[in-house]
Amino acid sequence: MKKLVNPWKDVEGYFCFGCAPQNPSGLQMEFYEDGDEIVSYWKPERRYQGWLNTLHGGIQAVMLDEISAWAIIRKLQTTGVTSKMETRYLKPVHTTDKQLTLRASIREQRRNIVIVDATLYNEAGEECTKAVCTYFTFSPEKAQQEMFFYHCKSEDEE
Repeated sequence: MKKLVNPWKDVEGYFCFGCAPQNPSGLQMEFYEDGDEIVSYWKPERRYQGWLNTLHGGIQAVMLDEISAWAIIRKLQTTGVTSKMETRYLKPVHTTDKQLTLRASIREQRRNIVIVDATLYNEAGEECTKAVCTYFTFSPEKAQQEMFFYHCKSEDEE
C-alpha cells in the first residue's frame, strides 16, 4: 500500500474540509493506494457526533464523497465535481471506535461521467455506510487550466 501525497497541501487558500491538513475543523483525511482501491484510515472524534457516541451521517457522507474524489484524482489524474450521491446507512458508526476504514474504487467511466463505489467500515471491519458517487470530470487540460488539479503521486514517486 502506497501513501498518496496531497498535491494541494502547500497551495495558498486550500482549506478543504475533507482533506486539508491545515484545516483544524476539518477531517484531515489521508489516502493510500491499494491496487485498484483508494483507502483512508480515520479516527472518529466526539466533536463529529450526531446522536450520542454516533458519527453524524453528514460527516460519513463527506468522507465517502472525499475518498471517491481521490479515487478519480489518483486513478484518472484529473478532478471533477459531484453530480449525484446515493448513500446507504447500514449500521451506526461509533465515535468510540479506534479507527474507521474507507475504501473506494471506480466502477464505470463514460466520457466525462465517472461512477465510484465507496464503503465505510467500522473498527470490527463491518460495512456501515455505502455510497455510489457520480462525478462530472474535467479533462486533465481543463483541470490544469482552472488550477483545480496538480499531479497526484504516491510518496515513492516523489
